Amino acid sequence: MHDKLNRMKEQYESTPIPDELSSLVNRTIAARRKKNKTLPWLASAAAACILLFAGVNTSPVLAQAMSDVPVLGNIIKVITIREYTEQDDQTNLHMETPGITNLGNAELEQTLNNKYLEENKKLYDNFKDEVAQLHKEGGAHLGLDSGYEVITDNEQLLILSRYIVETAGSSAESRQYDTIDKINQMVITLPSLFKDDRYIQTISDNIKEQMRQQMQDSPDIVYWVEQPGVEPEIPEDIFQSIAKDQNFYINQDGKLVISFNEYDVAPGYMGVVEFTIPTEAIAVGLVSNEYIR
Repeated sequence: MHDKLNRMKEQYESTPIPDELSSLVNRTIAARRKKNKTLPWLASAAAACILLFAGVNTSPVLAQAMSDVPVLGNIIKVITIREYTEQDDQTNLHMETPGITNLGNAELEQTLNNKYLEENKKLYDNFKDEVAQLHKEGGAHLGLDSGYEVITDNEQLLILSRYIVETAGSSAESRQYDTIDKINQMVITLPSLFKDDRYIQTISDNIKEQMRQQMQDSPDIVYWVEQPGVEPEIPEDIFQSIAKDQNFYINQDGKLVISFNEYDVAPGYMGVVEFTIPTEAIAVGLVSNEYIR
């Protein structure tokens, strides 16, 4: 199950970025830096999916549904631009693709929405390949649920969480986050919050401390973390460090939250695990206190 999820995850995240889209992002970055060199900026981008995206403007039913979605914050709307359900005796599929409107930056909005469409299209294709293999092997039930939710929505930030839950006997969940500065109309990345790469070690050390403390407080909590005097069962699974672009979001209290997908740092029954990083632990390395307080 874990290996299958990893294969789908690798395929899901390996969508190539076309030259024209990379050029768009680079132009936007350059323009933003010229306007204000203090602003952190890095826009996510993926291949355009024009035919799918066109469906938003050509479906009267979808257009009506979009008009009924309540406004998040003062301007920006998060809408479902494509929903698909499929079910039979062996498979169960439900996918919702989000779209962002009224962002104020048309190029970034288009880039994000194309990314969501393309990633879900790739996820669907991968799932159908798995289903075809399942039918050949006469295997058990296979399910996929893909959707989204708004994690944070305040005057400055809109944070969108997109999740994938794959079921094949047991289930496995993964998440991705987009942190959008609504005022400056840009995507915030983890590296852009810090002065240099030292945040990686600082945050990793704090997470290890939290893991050990949680395990000490409750016998039901298990993390794959090194413990003094304890020999790990599977040394290669021991958590060493977060990634430079680790999954994260900023919660309603202005605190940095680091997120790990199911099976990343703990057994599957622990699910998706998150660690709120105390601001005082990372304050020295922050570029500013604009987002993290």
